[in-house]
Amino acid sequence: MMKNKASIVIIGGGVIGCSAAYNLSKRGLKDIVLVEKKFLASGATGRCGAGIRQQWGTRQNCFLAKKSMEIFENFRDYVDTKIDIELKQKGYLLLAYSDKEVDQFEKNIFIQHEYGIPSRILEPEESLEIVPFLNIEKLKAAAFCPTDGHANPFHVTAAYAEAAKKNGVTILKDTEVLGINKSKGRITGVETSKGLIETEKVLNAAGSWAREIGKMAGLDLPVFSERHEILVTEPVNSILDPMVMSFSYNIYCQQSPHGSFIMGYGPENEGHNHRINSSCNFLENMSKKATWLLPPLKKLRIVRQWAGSYNISPDKQPIVCESEELAGFYMAIGFSGHGFMLSPAIGIYLTDLILKEEPPFDITVDLGRFERRETISEPSVV
Repeated sequence: MMKNKASIVIIGGGVIGCSAAYNLSKRGLKDIVLVEKKFLASGATGRCGAGIRQQWGTRQNCFLAKKSMEIFENFRDYVDTKIDIELKQKGYLLLAYSDKEVDQFEKNIFIQHEYGIPSRILEPEESLEIVPFLNIEKLKAAAFCPTDGHANPFHVTAAYAEAAKKNGVTILKDTEVLGINKSKGRITGVETSKGLIETEKVLNAAGSWAREIGKMAGLDLPVFSERHEILVTEPVNSILDPMVMSFSYNIYCQQSPHGSFIMGYGPENEGHNHRINSSCNFLENMSKKATWLLPPLKKLRIVRQWAGSYNISPDKQPIVCESEELAGFYMAIGFSGHGFMLSPAIGIYLTDLILKEEPPFDITVDLGRFERRETISEPSVV
């Protein structure tokens, strides 16, 4: 029988929703219900590139990424799980193609070192010591952090969900949210395809559908969704240790622990939409980009391609807060493609926010920052 009452309803069974469910239950909150329209990690989480990096250009992102990596590194103990999240820490190699970009990398590394992130600047020839077959034509410099890496988003989400269920969280899959009830400026319940759940608190962790969930509550949330495509090759013996990424050349490429190469780039003129179909244009452009940068990839066969949906905020920073317009309506939205890698720290932050305790991190992620003009522009985004 479905629970018809909850202390909080979490909407979205991706890594953010499951991280929040686990952390809330770990801290003793009872009667948590997580509602997922399809299956866990069926949205953006399961379609992401699975990278985890700490090389950011803002203090709060460096802090959140470092905290998240510490949890990823000790995930089995932190979550008390036997699930292997397949963490691979072979670094991120970030490529700079202009003097301006090199200058930005140097500024970024100064901030990163404040948080103990072991990044460093490399000359083009030094990059070849890390990726011997890298095309260094036009390359000005690179930045490298050896503790950045990759993990399995399905396994991370499953581990959070399994641990949350052990703590008493109810997870309803194949359950669609149809409406959000409210009265006198407060949440009163969530209408689902399986019935009404009475509650005074809701967490919107719906990923690409976050704006639509907001509309159900009468809120106009400043986020939109955008298609991002990825392809994967056949598996081969390990030849590439780090994730290779460039913001100006607009590419990321890594070899997974299983041997496949996963790669993508940020789209241009994609528009606001929920499309997750694949395109021939991406296949052609991605192949050209990747084989110019990493010539040996010309010999690999492409196995498949897919698309996921970025939920993007105006400043490409997450929005994590309680609504000032509707009491009890919390949101963790607008991660702009970085939700997976920040999910451990965000789960902790959300827990303190929802339990009305002093936030553990001094970060600016509330919705009011746009009106206050306190947005924090992140220079390191693909």
